[in-house]
Amino acid sequence: MQNPLMQTIEALAKEKGIEAETIITAIEDAVLTASRKYYKTNENLKTRFNQETGQVDLFAIKHIVSDVTNDATEISLKEAQELYGEEAEVDMEIEFPKRTDVLGRIAAQTAKQVIFQKVREAERDNVFAEYNDRVGEVINSTVKRFENGDLIVEIGRVEAVLPRKEQSRAESYTPGERIRAVIKGVNRSAKGPQILMSRTDPALLIKLFEQEVPGIYDGTVMIRGAVREAGDRAKVAVFSRERDVDPVGACVGMKGTRVQAIIRELRGEKIDIVEWSEDSVLFVTNAISPAKVQRVSIVDDKERVVEVVVEDKQLSLAIGKKGQNVRLAAKLTGWRIDIKSEEEKRKEVELQFGALEVGEGEAAVGEGEAAASEGEAAAAETESEGAVAETETESVADASEPGESTESTAATETAVHEREEV
Repeated sequence: MQNPLMQTIEALAKEKGIEAETIITAIEDAVLTASRKYYKTNENLKTRFNQETGQVDLFAIKHIVSDVTNDATEISLKEAQELYGEEAEVDMEIEFPKRTDVLGRIAAQTAKQVIFQKVREAERDNVFAEYNDRVGEVINSTVKRFENGDLIVEIGRVEAVLPRKEQSRAESYTPGERIRAVIKGVNRSAKGPQILMSRTDPALLIKLFEQEVPGIYDGTVMIRGAVREAGDRAKVAVFSRERDVDPVGACVGMKGTRVQAIIRELRGEKIDIVEWSEDSVLFVTNAISPAKVQRVSIVDDKERVVEVVVEDKQLSLAIGKKGQNVRLAAKLTGWRIDIKSEEEKRKEVELQFGALEVGEGEAAVGEGEAAASEGEAAAAETESEGAVAETETESVADASEPGESTESTAATETAVHEREEV
């Protein structure tokens, strides 16, 4: 017949979802810790749980050596042979029983704390091992209580936490209510609940579509992206692997039955389902839905900037409440979107043309001024050449006057000479 302590250990192991051997090890460690505090020696103590009696036996282990250097942990070969006969040899270990009934109340309290700690650690390790591979999975849970705005929910025998920041603004909960949430993470060392749940993560939206739409479940329709502002609006980009299957229609369902089920689960959150495309211009056009786009042009391919032009009456719809529609579209596509109305674009083009005409006029004026400057320079050059010519002529005239005077003098002298001869 099994002893009562062993029966209690097995019941506790079943309740906590851990192995009975884990609890037995915790009990042995607890008694060992209490014994060291009581005896306060340097002996090598060891405990062993006796499943038949339900008692924890305590031993002091001593090593057989030829020359003893530490009496607390070693024993000579001669003494060992006196106790156990010729079978005792060097390097063997001998167990010396010690009393445990003298440990007292404080030691028992210490043992109790160690047992609880070991059991909690084992329980947390089991929870981590079970749920760590289930991150991103949607599971059902039951609301248990509220703690400082956070929601504590039950998943089977395990508690999880739904923080305030992971709760949708449009939702309110009551104890005992069943909700579906996605596992966002599992913390091994956290105090309190280890499992972190979320109702705002886009993964919840994707998993709900997988559960409601058969085409997504079997892989015919693929979800290429999903973004949310929980409680207000969400956008989902879908793509069909088969040409004959309309991905948007498959997600909406007959008279919207499929998407309406998801909207009810998300407490009225609006969902835009758009078709994904490899063509960035077409994808951005679809993502701006429900607004109708006139044209989309890529401004900077490297920085991923696009310009979207819509009708004047569609501008507010394209931007959305507080920029919500264009913000979600930018997150979904990965492009920075600059939305303009046709009137704004027309004024921008007129300004560009006006600046271009002003530039051309300034260029023409500059060319005229340049031509005038060239004419003035040519006239100045001509005047300079004329002045040089006059100067040369005067110089020649001045140079010819001394010659003429010499000739006149010579003629006068000849005439006087002729009179004298007469």
